[in-house]
Amino acid sequence: MAFDHADDHPVRLVRLATGPEAPSAAGPWAIVDVYTPGEHRARNNQSLLHSGAGQRLRYTGHEPHGDELRIRQRDPGTGLEVTSVFRAAGPGLQIRHTVRNGSERELVLLSVSSALIAVPDDGSHELLWGESEWLAEGRWHRRPLAELLPDIDPALHGGQYSRGLFSLTSHGSWSSGSFLPTGVLASADGPSVAWQVETSAGWHWEAALTGGTVTVGVHGATDMHHQFAVRLAPGEEFTSVPAGLCAVDGGRDAAFAALTDYRRAIRETRPVDARLPVVYNDYMNTLMGWPTTERLLPLVGAAAEAGAEYFCIDAGWFAALEGNWWTNAGDWTEAPDRFTGGLISVVDAIRDNGMRPGLWLEPEAVGVESPVAARLPAEAFFQRFGERVSEAGHFQLDLRHPAARAHLDETVDRLVDEFGIAFFKLDYNTNTGLGTDVDAAAPGAGLLGHTRAFRDWLRDAQARHPNVLFENCGSGAMRMDYHILSVVHLQSTSDQQDFRRYAPIAAAAPASVLPEQAGNWAYPAASMSLEETAFAMTAGVTGRIYLSGFLNELDGEQSALVREAVALHKDWRHRIAEAHPAWPLGLPGWDDDVIALQLDAGPESLLALWSRGAAAEIALPGLRGRAVEQRYPVALPQWTVRTSEGAPVIEVPAGPAARIFTVR
Repeated sequence: MAFDHADDHPVRLVRLATGPEAPSAAGPWAIVDVYTPGEHRARNNQSLLHSGAGQRLRYTGHEPHGDELRIRQRDPGTGLEVTSVFRAAGPGLQIRHTVRNGSERELVLLSVSSALIAVPDDGSHELLWGESEWLAEGRWHRRPLAELLPDIDPALHGGQYSRGLFSLTSHGSWSSGSFLPTGVLASADGPSVAWQVETSAGWHWEAALTGGTVTVGVHGATDMHHQFAVRLAPGEEFTSVPAGLCAVDGGRDAAFAALTDYRRAIRETRPVDARLPVVYNDYMNTLMGWPTTERLLPLVGAAAEAGAEYFCIDAGWFAALEGNWWTNAGDWTEAPDRFTGGLISVVDAIRDNGMRPGLWLEPEAVGVESPVAARLPAEAFFQRFGERVSEAGHFQLDLRHPAARAHLDETVDRLVDEFGIAFFKLDYNTNTGLGTDVDAAAPGAGLLGHTRAFRDWLRDAQARHPNVLFENCGSGAMRMDYHILSVVHLQSTSDQQDFRRYAPIAAAAPASVLPEQAGNWAYPAASMSLEETAFAMTAGVTGRIYLSGFLNELDGEQSALVREAVALHKDWRHRIAEAHPAWPLGLPGWDDDVIALQLDAGPESLLALWSRGAAAEIALPGLRGRAVEQRYPVALPQWTVRTSEGAPVIEVPAGPAARIFTVR
């Protein structure tokens, strides 16, 4: 990594490479852009590049500080002072910028970039990005850069840069509800770059042609896209959301491998996280928010027999048998008539079966009919123009307010003390829009402030309860970002109930989330054939197996397949936590007939293959010279594996069918 500066331009990143002899993934470009109300771009275009204030910044100093490099600049026109921090994290950089008002008047910021990199454009790059929606998460696309950003012949037009761009922008409070906050600019022979935005609030990333480079801008919330603004009195500061940036010498899989190691480097883990336990949850395709003692007890015994180590009681445990638990949620106390013998009788049964108990919470939500909605002050909720924001029967708590935080502290502490809860599934089921304008110059800033306060609350709750695990869920993976994932144990990857459609979600998940955090549902059912049962279990083995389903209704052969899958996962879980994902057939398409995911743990890998269409022969040239052997399931027919020109070829039958192989 190298920078330059001069009297006539701001500090620029001029080199980013994996070593002194490796080619640089970066060409000269300014390291930060800052937008203010009175001055936007210094050059006419549609991107957030070339900000006036950013172009006027000039170097004032730098210093190393532990694993960080801090670079200081100042804009003489506005008095803004910017400290840019480049933190080494595994094979990548975590970048953030702190803007201080060094003038004697109030200043307003409309956006501050998180990362900027200009990649030399030699025509070999493809851009990879991910779309997402409820039940259809992680749909990745790749296109040649030249198709997205056409050559307009800048020389003929006075040397002007193109004014086009390719961009992705989050919508509302679901950070991954429409798109994934991750991108890759890949060249098969390298260098390639990968990035992620680390925020649960608004974000935006874009790629634009800038002469002989394509410049990627990574941003948190902006005025243009999220109604963001922050006021700074003299001496006050604002820090941008972090961005992760990795440069590698290889192509797509090398870029995602680097992102994987980077994500591991930025996680804040505790000893309890190292257990990587198998969790059973009663919701998916099972009780669906209607638990009772009579319904739960058969599941508790069956989950224990299958090998589960934690048992989570999902939504509805707090709701009266009559009424709407959705609009009444928020008090988080046991429903008086729901559990014969009380909730504690179920919790005791979980422990008696050798498992640890868990509960579902939606901490930021308060139902419009909940007594909490009247008990807490109005300022403890999201508001717009003086009115409390209601979304689908829910109000949104604002964790910047001490009353909101105290309410959640009391909830978690009480449930741990009263029931010995060891696992919380934290859900977030509504997109409440741009944010709140209470104590904020604009709603986008209010949302950012809340999400930062929520992460702080979560870290403090884990510090108070070091043996309690916390899962992040947002109607599946609608809020899946490393602002939260850096401090939680597990991430739900989807709410998808069709086991056939779960395959591409599970296979693509490691592009967005660490495989050891990817909670993939495995929900066998008595109505499934043996092949379908193995298909459903395969998704769980290749991430973090998240059991559900009426396991007590399965026949002997199905139950054996479940136990075998759980045992395989337990055997591999700590190797999965060190593995890198690879996609021998490419990142999965939503309707692909055959899907493949490899978890490369060095000398030995796991390879999952799902068949959803007609029979086919699948060649795997990327595994040339390696031995492929079926590992799961042992009781079902072996798929034929042969070699052609040194590469494995697997004869895949018509689906639905799935197998897991070891690769040596």
